[in-house]
Amino acid sequence: MADLPLSSEPLREHSGHGPSARPARAEPGTHPDLPPPRLSVGALGWIRANLFGGWVNSALTILTLFLIIQLLPPVFDWLVTHSVVDAGSRAECWQKMSEAGHPHGACWAVISHRILQFTFGFYPEGERWRPVLAFVLMFVAVYPILFDRAHFRRPLLWFSAAYPFIAYELVYGALFLPSVETRQIGGFLLTLMIGVPCILVSLPLGVMLALGRRSDLPIIRSLSVVFIEFIRGVPLITLLFVADTMLNYFLPPGTEFDKLLRVQIMVALFSSAYLAEVVRGGLQAIPRGQYEAADALGLDYWQGMRLIVLPQALKISIPGIVNTFIGLYKDTTLVYVIGMLDPLGISRPVLSDTSWQGLSSEVYVFLALFYFMSCFLMSRYSIYLERRLDTGYRQ
Repeated sequence: MADLPLSSEPLREHSGHGPSARPARAEPGTHPDLPPPRLSVGALGWIRANLFGGWVNSALTILTLFLIIQLLPPVFDWLVTHSVVDAGSRAECWQKMSEAGHPHGACWAVISHRILQFTFGFYPEGERWRPVLAFVLMFVAVYPILFDRAHFRRPLLWFSAAYPFIAYELVYGALFLPSVETRQIGGFLLTLMIGVPCILVSLPLGVMLALGRRSDLPIIRSLSVVFIEFIRGVPLITLLFVADTMLNYFLPPGTEFDKLLRVQIMVALFSSAYLAEVVRGGLQAIPRGQYEAADALGLDYWQGMRLIVLPQALKISIPGIVNTFIGLYKDTTLVYVIGMLDPLGISRPVLSDTSWQGLSSEVYVFLALFYFMSCFLMSRYSIYLERRLDTGYRQ
């Protein structure tokens, strides 16, 4: 059979729905781009790929939806719909719930009545504007550090360098403001006073310990290894007891060493030992050629580390570093065992009040939400930093 010549015009689509109906044919290279199937793009495409991508994922999705439908409404009712915010006591809370026809709900009045105590502890009421101002200025100080594209970054960095001294004077006083004893500091303020300085101090100290453990000098390497292994082998609560009681025995008689400062030093040393191992893992992940490249450029040890090796190692170690920071932030609750009133410590006298006894669920849910939001924000910044520093290089 002779080959039929191709027409210079594309064939038109036949009308009708019988066997002879077929789509029009285009010349090679001139076929128009067709849109992707509707079920493979957009929200429907994401749902199909992530929630119903196979029978196992479909079964898990259906089971999860069933559990959410069963658990979410009663939890939401207890937290929001049936809760009471304004009341003078637990009995008044329950009375209002009964009058509304739903006796089971959260009594958030205990939080609204004691929110200042949860926030400041026993800080003098007339001076509470000082830690509030220090808290606001903290965001101004960390803004140019966390975001390298910040507006007015250079002058703000000078403020960041001076911020520790400004915050110390605002919170503690002594030079220009009335002094406040550290035993009066408690609640969320105490958590920030321990967590933020220890995070800032432990990172550079951990980097130095990681470099010391990889040093070619036997004395520096041995001292670093002994310090890291000793700190990692001792529970933090033991170190806190040492800071609280035993440290005074090693100081000259009459020496006054602030308790909060002792705790900050111990927590920073504890965190730095773990950060040292995280950073050391990042250093070991750097190819040997990077070290050789620094030597080929004529850079000395510290220049090569600062300009070539450490930036890459710290970028690799970001998830581990932030994970250590989150653990440190949550471990600040251990100071309760040595008599310092962090948010968990404040909850004990609050729940001992006869007006609010029996409301431990509300108090602990409130504290859990506070720590969750704080740690979640740190985790999100970690993700932002990873994407910001991503160069597209994959080994």
